[in-house]
Amino acid sequence: MGEDVAGRTFSREDRQRYRDKVHQCLDVLAQMLRAEDRFEFEAPLTGMEVELNLVDPEGLPAMRNEEVLARIDNPAFVQELGRYNLEINIPPQSMVGDGGRTYEEQMREQLNAAQERARAEGAGMVMVGILPTLRPEDMTTEAISSNSRYALLDEQLLLARGEDLHIDIRGGREHLEVFADSIAPEAACTSVQFHLQVSPDDFAASWNAAQCLAAAQVALGANSPFFLGSELWRETRIALFTQATDTRPAEMKAQGVRPRVWFGERWVTSVFDLFEENLTYFPALLPVVDDEDPVAELAAGRTPSLHELRLHNGTVWRWNRPVYDVANGHPHLRVENRVLPAGPTVVDIIANAAFYFGAVHHLAHEERPVWSRMSFGAAEESFTRAAIRGMDASVYWPEMGDVPVGELALRRLLPQAHEGLRELGVEDSIRERLLGIIEGRCTTGQNGAVWQAASVRAFESRGLDRWEALRRMTQEYVARMHTNEPVHTWEPV
Repeated sequence: MGEDVAGRTFSREDRQRYRDKVHQCLDVLAQMLRAEDRFEFEAPLTGMEVELNLVDPEGLPAMRNEEVLARIDNPAFVQELGRYNLEINIPPQSMVGDGGRTYEEQMREQLNAAQERARAEGAGMVMVGILPTLRPEDMTTEAISSNSRYALLDEQLLLARGEDLHIDIRGGREHLEVFADSIAPEAACTSVQFHLQVSPDDFAASWNAAQCLAAAQVALGANSPFFLGSELWRETRIALFTQATDTRPAEMKAQGVRPRVWFGERWVTSVFDLFEENLTYFPALLPVVDDEDPVAELAAGRTPSLHELRLHNGTVWRWNRPVYDVANGHPHLRVENRVLPAGPTVVDIIANAAFYFGAVHHLAHEERPVWSRMSFGAAEESFTRAAIRGMDASVYWPEMGDVPVGELALRRLLPQAHEGLRELGVEDSIRERLLGIIEGRCTTGQNGAVWQAASVRAFESRGLDRWEALRRMTQEYVARMHTNEPVHTWEPV
């Protein structure tokens, strides 16, 4: 969720100072981009963040993240928005050679160690896009973590909206409509985020490529079919996160004001385009001004943190988000890919990463880019269809038209991902194993969302009501998650 911010109130003067400062940061970023040798990008690195849910032995949410974090005592694990949420940060590293195996081993080792310590607090960890056993009573301010930043964000987001949040998810198998007086529903959305470090010159192509790929990613990786007892979209997290952070009342939506969770509206030619759009379209939620003078820092030959620009960027939740950051005194740029849910297993997550990194690398370096042959609107429409229908979705692709997503992956995207990983220097055996998992989902038609929905229906056919079916399914899901067998091989319950 970003850096900590102390609780406070904001005056009109605070907001004016912040607006002036964040525009100053944007001007400094423009100067830095013109001298792009300032940016570190010679060795492309990939990073990963995975959000987790805590459950008790019955499969119900365990509101104990502070106690569990104290037990784990590992800085890689941090608090998240909900008291039943944690996040693990995997340090940036290279995918070259056996990097994929290193990722998987490191992640499994840390999660297994954390799981053992969490058990001492009566909790277990589960990687899933939306915890299926969440109930309406879990959607209150009492479910939000005791962190001043979350309290401030909750206050400011509801203040900007001026009324309760309206969650209205339709288009799937069932329809859900509820109201919420806090951002607690946002905590239900647990994702995996892939970070791709790129040069300023390569940023636009990488971001555009990621936008083109997003529909296939979410369809093949969907793992969030249930929320508050209803079977909704195959990746309900997409609709829920959009609505749970929406600062627009109905009148502003009707006027075309953009949502803060955003696919975007055009292909870009520079990372600057995205940061500029953020300032143009979205007012500040957390107008906190830092003491640093970015102009003076740059003039002195030092790297400015651009605090206000980064803070503002952290409150605009693009599905592919630009990131400016500083490490060891050197600035760098990243594409943060946010479209995928967590889970179902570690190896499924690493397979999703291999598919994403390989396909984006290939698409970004094509002689005739795919986005030059596809309207932005077609990419966005495909993304929404993929979130609703998952493996059953048809998405648009140049020269193919509307095509079933499994066919698109098998005929085009998987071969391109293979080529991209070869170009990146990934070992053949690792490439074949990881992309073979994506191929397995295409040939069996089963991802996490399909398995969850089929399992709940199976329990219901045996006479269980919906809530008990969800609880039993969650217990079965957790048991299979710990085997690290990819989800397309999971047997029905």
